[in-house]
Amino acid sequence: MSSNFGSKMVEPSVISNARFTYVHDYHKFLPLQAVDTHHIVAQRSVVKPIVIYLFVILLLSYAAFLHFEQGKPVTTVLWCLLFGLLLVKLFIWRPIVKESVIIMPAFGVQLETHYGSGKIRRCFIPVSKILKPVLNEHVTPVTCWWCLSLLLRDQDELTLVFKKFHPPLKMLVPIWKALCDATECKQSSEVFQEED
Repeated sequence: MSSNFGSKMVEPSVISNARFTYVHDYHKFLPLQAVDTHHIVAQRSVVKPIVIYLFVILLLSYAAFLHFEQGKPVTTVLWCLLFGLLLVKLFIWRPIVKESVIIMPAFGVQLETHYGSGKIRRCFIPVSKILKPVLNEHVTPVTCWWCLSLLLRDQDELTLVFKKFHPPLKMLVPIWKALCDATECKQSSEVFQEED
């Protein structure tokens, strides 16, 4: 039996900026089943890896100069190589490449974090446990960003939908509206109707 039997997929919508890409997929299955998928994907910088690799090459060249021209010990070269590899790992390697929200109105919401290593961490929240999706503005002395959270029954703290990424408001609003519709908080989703 094919998993696509009787399914209808709406053309995905995409919003991009310099840091993130938002992709929305909607699959409508037989009568009442639907899966609404929202992905926030981290953009890969092209310039940053080139600058880091050039810096590492310059660092290794300097270490080789110190060793061969000035007679410094081999440990200097090894320390420079270790420092260069650490820089490459810190600045280029992306631990998280994508965060997803999968909304199944009849069942609940699944939050997924996709790591660069291929590992996927999933957290399922039943729809009966969700009281309300909430858009919050976080303000610190240095930065300000919006986050999407879920107010859950029998929990004191809000559950963040995106744990590591801070996508802009224009990417969070469609996800918030879909969560409001799935959890039947329709009166709240009318706030942003005028801005669209």
